[in-house]
Amino acid sequence: DNERALHTSFHQLILEQSSLIEADLELELQERSREPGQGEEHPSYSSASLQILASMPSRTIGRSLGAIISQYCNRTARLRRRSNRPPLQQLCRAARPSLRQYNLDTDPASTTLEGEEKRRLLVKELLSLSPSQCSHVLLTMPLSLEEKPRAVPGSSAGCSPTALPFSCPQGCRGLWYRLLSLLRTAQPWHYALKQIGGRFGSSVLSYFLFLKTLLTLNFVSFFILLAFVVVMQAVYPSAAVSPQPFTGLELLTGAGSFTNSLLYYGYYSNVTLNDPCSSSPEGSECPLAAPLLPYNLPLAYLFSVWVSFLVTCILLVYSVSRSFLGSVRSSTAVLAIKVFCAWDFKVVQRRSVKLQCENICTQLKELLGEQSSRSRSQSRCQVLGHYLVMLLAWVLALGLASGCVLGVHHLSERMHTVSAQEILLLVVPFVVSLLNAVMPHLFNLLALWEKQDSPVTQVSVAIFRNLILKTMVLILLCYQWLSRSIICSAEECWETCVGQDLYRFMVMDFIFTLLDTLFGELIWRLILEKRQKKKQRPEFDIARNVLELIYGQTLTWLGLLFAPLLPALQMLKLLLLFYIKKTSLMRNCQSPSKPWQASRMSTLFITLLCFPSFLGAATFFSYTIWSVRPSETCGPFRGLETIYKSGKRWMLVLEKSNPNITWFAWVYQYLLENACLQFFMSAALIAVIYFNIQVVRGRQKVICLLQEQIAKEGEDKAFLIQKFQNVYEQRRRRS
Repeated sequence: DNERALHTSFHQLILEQSSLIEADLELELQERSREPGQGEEHPSYSSASLQILASMPSRTIGRSLGAIISQYCNRTARLRRRSNRPPLQQLCRAARPSLRQYNLDTDPASTTLEGEEKRRLLVKELLSLSPSQCSHVLLTMPLSLEEKPRAVPGSSAGCSPTALPFSCPQGCRGLWYRLLSLLRTAQPWHYALKQIGGRFGSSVLSYFLFLKTLLTLNFVSFFILLAFVVVMQAVYPSAAVSPQPFTGLELLTGAGSFTNSLLYYGYYSNVTLNDPCSSSPEGSECPLAAPLLPYNLPLAYLFSVWVSFLVTCILLVYSVSRSFLGSVRSSTAVLAIKVFCAWDFKVVQRRSVKLQCENICTQLKELLGEQSSRSRSQSRCQVLGHYLVMLLAWVLALGLASGCVLGVHHLSERMHTVSAQEILLLVVPFVVSLLNAVMPHLFNLLALWEKQDSPVTQVSVAIFRNLILKTMVLILLCYQWLSRSIICSAEECWETCVGQDLYRFMVMDFIFTLLDTLFGELIWRLILEKRQKKKQRPEFDIARNVLELIYGQTLTWLGLLFAPLLPALQMLKLLLLFYIKKTSLMRNCQSPSKPWQASRMSTLFITLLCFPSFLGAATFFSYTIWSVRPSETCGPFRGLETIYKSGKRWMLVLEKSNPNITWFAWVYQYLLENACLQFFMSAALIAVIYFNIQVVRGRQKVICLLQEQIAKEGEDKAFLIQKFQNVYEQRRRRS
């Protein structure tokens, strides 16, 4: 219907225009001889001319495409025109100023009296308008910001006597914009990120932005656990345990004096903290009254970890949707924007100007590099050979990853049979971290053999190979932690052992990251400069560094239940990594040899963090809550069949202490324990993700249609020139 209505409107336009001229169906394009100084008349076209105009490529873009674009543009125009006051275009010519009428001249060599008269008449007409219309006219004047106050005196004070009430909202709006700019400047590492993006491009900048995102997520988790679990347990400490001497080795192993501390699960009690009768022996009566709202630490522990996962999930889904919306922009459109609209004229400081120049130059290199990589073509034999090499490389990569996992499994079983010494606890984390540091370099050798043309494809392949290795190792470790047969003896608190193991993995991962930065960037730069006398420096390995961040964050999420203070350790690690990596980047690395834009890679990073990493950690947490039996002698859930049963026990205690709030128990039973409600919440979350994906696809489709329309508009010129050439050839043959 829209397609039919569109062609009907074109046909009606042709008929209306044809009725105003003579009924001549032949194309008449006569050359007019014009004398110098005479005005140019508007040409009138015949129906044949209008038919040619209606058959231009931009008018026949394809089946239903023109209708979609027309409908989209008309709807946008209607939304823009929807206002209470009539627009300036609907006013009569006497009620609106005309800049062409006065021919405003800004040349200082022009006549002063004539210029003043023009300005006076223009100001008189501006004062007769409403403040909004006056502001619109002043904004559209073809003058610079410095010349407008001089050209139109009094414009800064207001366009009418009623401008004073309107100046207050405008002043508040300007103050709000200034505050927003100050807040943006006050963001952590604002200038450092600008410097990195200007010198190394968006590909390297995406790593540091991803690190900043992880720091925010860990801060949220740390604040929730600190406020509702750690602080409350510190205020009401558990029974005193004989402290162990501090040897310094605890910083690496997490054992020793750290075992009975707030760092691990086993230290937390299973009592109601504000209940004065909680410490009385069982079977004895307590003379004191129970509190109205008891603070049950096991339930607070469980719900704090659950809320931490929920808030993290919401933030990740929001980040993924926002990243998807930002990655739909086309390289061609962004290139045009960078060329014509990228410069910020408010920048006046020399350092900021230099930084902005570097930033724009790097972004243009990235966009041009992407376009040049797309324009390369290969023969069928070359493509077939390339796919064969990729297949062999993937087989080798999967074989190496499987061998590493089998080696870690046999090493873990071997170390369990050895006599327990504190230093030997670091063997398995050391081997796993060593594999995570060495294997990416082997995968890079496979990438050199594949010879990927696109840097985006090269980084994506490296990320997925490293991700497969780390995922297989983590699955093996999670199985061993939940089996409890390898990591801990039957007498010990197995939750604390899991927390200590995760602590050791995080510490060893940080140490190997520092060693890799030292030997892989600093020492390699010195070798290239001193020994080989080359100015070339090593490039920043984005794939390996991003996977290290995702691996460390996955360890943190896995340990939220067993070590509530692991987010604090992860925050400290990320802060140190930012400054260490930034210093090493500035001193030891060079810009990418193949510049590429990282808008889609940032989307890939946050997606990998959300689905393989967070989803795996949430599955591990859910299985532990519902199916694994907690320790009998330690922790807030001692003596229960599962951790999930702590909620029901707290509801019974709450009903006995205060019968007036039995409705809360009803809410817990029919809302929180209701499987249908949980299914509905999960379906709603999936629906939100689905609709965000559909919105992104819809915008991509509209962008493609508009790009095709722009391309067809460009073909209109060639189309009309060809038509004119045909008419000229026909008339020449007739003559």
